[in-house]
Amino acid sequence: MANPLHILLIVTSSATMGAGGEPTGLWFEELATPYYAFVDAGADVTLASIEGGKAPIDPRSVKPKGENEASVDRFLADETASAALAETKPVSEIDVSKYDAVFLPGGHGTMWDLPGSTALADLLTEAWGEGKVVGAVCHGPAGLVNAKDENGEPLVKGRRVTGFTNSEEVAVELQNKVPFLLEDRLKQLGGKYEKVGDFEPFAISDGRLITGQNPASAGPAAELMLKELTPEPVSQ
Repeated sequence: MANPLHILLIVTSSATMGAGGEPTGLWFEELATPYYAFVDAGADVTLASIEGGKAPIDPRSVKPKGENEASVDRFLADETASAALAETKPVSEIDVSKYDAVFLPGGHGTMWDLPGSTALADLLTEAWGEGKVVGAVCHGPAGLVNAKDENGEPLVKGRRVTGFTNSEEVAVELQNKVPFLLEDRLKQLGGKYEKVGDFEPFAISDGRLITGQNPASAGPAAELMLKELTPEPVSQ
């Protein structure tokens, strides 16, 4: 049997929207759905965060049992997964050479700590340079803004990319609370930004760069990651 894929998931450590702001964190569906897509495909998954330790979950993304997305209820009942989320590894201690892919789940917390993390930017730049697959969903692409490609240009420059839209930010009434609008920033960096209707599933790949627009796009983004990591054999 071939060695399993090794996939690194990096989540936010920000539990509030800025100093003294309202509670936030990672959006649970955007972690749980890709986590099980990867695990069920036989991958070995590692959970990391900007600071390490217990990762904060946006309270708005967890409902009573039976009312969540199936992946969220499965994660909450999974002792191994829950323990990993309570003991994430700090990004600064990760050796990315051991992984085949890196994926950034979203949640509004990512808007505060992912863009400012030099360790994350360095890790993603190194991962890209080593030929890894890099993915992100919803606000997760906030972690891509300081990553560079092999030419030292912004990783998203000239590449098809998506992420949480300006209109979606307005719809959740947080457009004046986030430090920047993700759609605008991705465009400013030269990304070929694409989107569909608010909160509709949408994920795109541009070679090894894969992004999803919103929480509903977490599953499609994970599937594109797996497709890129396990290409179809060429028939003779």
